[in-house]
Amino acid sequence: MSDQAGLLTYLQDLERAVDEIANTWRPDDPEYRADIYRQIMMSLSFSYFAFFHADAEHPDWSPLWNPVYTLQPNPDDIYLHAPLKGSLTYRVSGQRGTAKMLTFSTGAGMVGTDEGSGNGLGYRDIDDNDIDYNPDGSFEIVFSQIRPAGYTGNWSELDPQASYMMVRFRSYDWLNETDPELVIECLDPVPPKPRLKPDEIYERIRKMARFPAQTSSLFLRMQNGIKERVGINTFEATQYAGGLSKQVYWPAVFELEDDEALIIETEIPERAPYWNIQINDPYFGVVEFVYRLSSFNAATARLSSDGKLRAVVALTDPGVPNWLDTAGFKQGTIYGRWYDCSSNPLPTLKRVKLSEVRDHLPSDTPIVTPEERTTQLRDRVRGAQRRRRW
Repeated sequence: MSDQAGLLTYLQDLERAVDEIANTWRPDDPEYRADIYRQIMMSLSFSYFAFFHADAEHPDWSPLWNPVYTLQPNPDDIYLHAPLKGSLTYRVSGQRGTAKMLTFSTGAGMVGTDEGSGNGLGYRDIDDNDIDYNPDGSFEIVFSQIRPAGYTGNWSELDPQASYMMVRFRSYDWLNETDPELVIECLDPVPPKPRLKPDEIYERIRKMARFPAQTSSLFLRMQNGIKERVGINTFEATQYAGGLSKQVYWPAVFELEDDEALIIETEIPERAPYWNIQINDPYFGVVEFVYRLSSFNAATARLSSDGKLRAVVALTDPGVPNWLDTAGFKQGTIYGRWYDCSSNPLPTLKRVKLSEVRDHLPSDTPIVTPEERTTQLRDRVRGAQRRRRW
């Protein structure tokens, strides 16, 4: 293609992402179309980081699924991404911080790229149980195909096909925990980072244009698959090739009306290092979670007196603990996670009238006042804004 071609020539594939509205639950709904347009712009803005920010010989962190780039991130997680090459050796070093969990995943075929089907994540993943820290919280990990001769520190095998690393900073207490500080370096001798040639720039712009359709196609298929297998307002247990190996998800497609609520009920595993639950929109995007109470975890949830978790999904505040605000959506998905738990119970969902919620909860369920809810939300906003999100 001529170097004189206009910019829109390289962005032609962007329109393919609009076609994905056919795979939504309401393809003729103008609100759905507007939301898909917004999602396309979101994915396009992220794709610049994916294709231009760093390369495997000169790695650096870029933001991944965070509050801006919202294709179903876990609200408790801050995600970072760096490009890799499986034949090279890398060192990650820094300070652990006090976040609940730190995990590293390496794989090939990053979601949304030409090579990525979404199943390449997690060739290897390691967490705090695999890492030795110094007393001051500092550490380093070497990632390579073969452990370096004489090296006795933290090491993780790197698959020859690996093309990226993804890091999760997982927090329970957003307001008080501190996130890690990390550096990634390639330890092999490499040339200086080069200036990109025109053809390389044009090709990367083409990849940017393909990215939104490729990501939307993958995630819409995933959420539609839940509905096809179990219907609506029913959970299923699953593990994803793109998820952490110790993590079991329990998603459900939800539907409700303004005057209705969904009551979630589940046992809590005897050993549960981490669990949470969140609300997503109908396009596999997490709903607003900084200024909405649309997720909670074991640290912020309040269990019933019998030890069970009961949560209420509703458009308006039901005045009880564990409200999951749908942020105005009457359809979407609910996602829960059990991480490295001793059991993986499957919760139930009950659809009831909003005015009758308390009839379906234990009699000693406390009242949450508007003032208490306001305090909850203020703490959430302050906690979220403390964290590095891009």
